[in-house]
Amino acid sequence: MSEAATDQPGLRLERDGDIGFIIASNPARMNAFTASMWEAVPRLIAAAEADEAIRVIVLRGEGTRAFSAGADISEFDSARTGGATHAYDELNDAAFRALSGCSKPLLAMIHGFCLGGGLAIALCADIRIADEAAQFAIPAAKLGLGYNARWVRPLLAAVRPAHAKELMFTGRRFQVAEALHMGLVNTVVTTAELEEKTRALAGEIAANAPLTVRAAKRTIDELTRNPQTPDIAAMDAAVAACFDSEDYAEGRLAFKEKRKPQFKGR
Repeated sequence: MSEAATDQPGLRLERDGDIGFIIASNPARMNAFTASMWEAVPRLIAAAEADEAIRVIVLRGEGTRAFSAGADISEFDSARTGGATHAYDELNDAAFRALSGCSKPLLAMIHGFCLGGGLAIALCADIRIADEAAQFAIPAAKLGLGYNARWVRPLLAAVRPAHAKELMFTGRRFQVAEALHMGLVNTVVTTAELEEKTRALAGEIAANAPLTVRAAKRTIDELTRNPQTPDIAAMDAAVAACFDSEDYAEGRLAFKEKRKPQFKGR
């Protein structure tokens, strides 16, 4: 499944085997997100979720210069002033809710610049892999715009409050070594290795039992986001579905037969 690349800014989904790539393409502006790109996020996440062949979703930017420089500032005079601000924030919120609510494993493959809304998108991923040229920033304080509280939650799930404040108070760019120390990224590799390593990790995850992986994601997200009142029933149901699945029977049989299991996600 794919939507063809064009010279116009856009977001597209491409499937390669069991990996779905959601690609931000606006290279003239370092893959910054236009309003139409924000609007496409929920649709493409839904399409990747609905495609049974896709077991892992990878977020990335077109080319190797940038993951994303965030929201396209050239639209701010029309889209983020006066009454238009609320509508634009609703687009952002819908995009982040779709990313955060995705049931399939979500990886961020980060080339180069990962700034503002681009970093907010990457923080919605379960795992972030960056190249050695990656830089990270939340420059809201340098633009005078307010940073929606809903988008701070994923940041606080990744880094300590003091680091979150440093990112937001200064607005400066942090090099990849600093980002790794903070916890913004899981792994740093060379630029030449980034796609290969990301595909290898996605493939390793995709080879495992999908229901088990999704149950683990559901449990970790629920306990992280709602530590005081987690939905225990929903977590228990996800675990029970694993034990009731054909994949559990296949896993046990493969272990006895000393072979690699062939999981089907059911």
